[in-house]
Amino acid sequence: MNRWGVALLLAALAVLGACSSSEPKVAWEGDGAPVANLEPDDVADATPRPDPILRAGNTSPYSIDGVEYRVLDSAEGYSEKGIASWYGTKFHGNKTANGEIYDLYLATAAHRSLPIPSYARVTNLWNGRQIVVRVNDRGPFHADRLIDLSYAAAVKLGFVDKGTTEVLVETISMAGVDDRRDSETGAYRYLQLGAFADPETANSLRDAVAALVTAPVNVSPVDVGGQRLNRVRVGPVADGEQLRYLRDLLMTRGYSPGLALP
Repeated sequence: MNRWGVALLLAALAVLGACSSSEPKVAWEGDGAPVANLEPDDVADATPRPDPILRAGNTSPYSIDGVEYRVLDSAEGYSEKGIASWYGTKFHGNKTANGEIYDLYLATAAHRSLPIPSYARVTNLWNGRQIVVRVNDRGPFHADRLIDLSYAAAVKLGFVDKGTTEVLVETISMAGVDDRRDSETGAYRYLQLGAFADPETANSLRDAVAALVTAPVNVSPVDVGGQRLNRVRVGPVADGEQLRYLRDLLMTRGYSPGLALP
């Protein structure tokens, strides 16, 4: 091969090397990013809500590959630093530990010990970016990793190409968010529409919503962080069907009920 052929070969190898180095690094063999491009601004935080802690995904202790893990009794006050990885197309559309469907475009995460579901603020300590995620899966079962984030969450935090990064994981308190639900089935009996420092604002919202629904609409006081707020709730309701109807009705009128169906 003459010197021009050698030069061309070296240039081709350099291009291939550059391409391979730009490929996102993932935690799992055969996994990867979706074809469709996703920008950080496209990723929305998960909305914290007091979802019922059911048996699915919360068996404790549980064993993976001969190693025993335990689920925390509560997510309150959890704060820990560690390594985050992410998972993508290999698991997209599969069931998570609690039976939900993994969607790589949503802000979700897998954790070994947090109750499912719970909510956490994850801070990328490398660049300061943050995201709120819904923990609905188990893992990562690597001793050196703390949390496995969805592809979307990794995009928001800016570490897709790196594959892993150091993060701070802090659970979000549910204080001040209505958590009354049927203890046997986990079915919600209330929808919360907001909590306001100004009682007149709460009363105005109550009156407006009461004109739309037949279920009770009440204002009740709640202390959050030393501040007295007035929360507006619809309910109690008889069953999940009625709750679903009320939620859909209120959403079509521009309201954002704070509780979702189990």
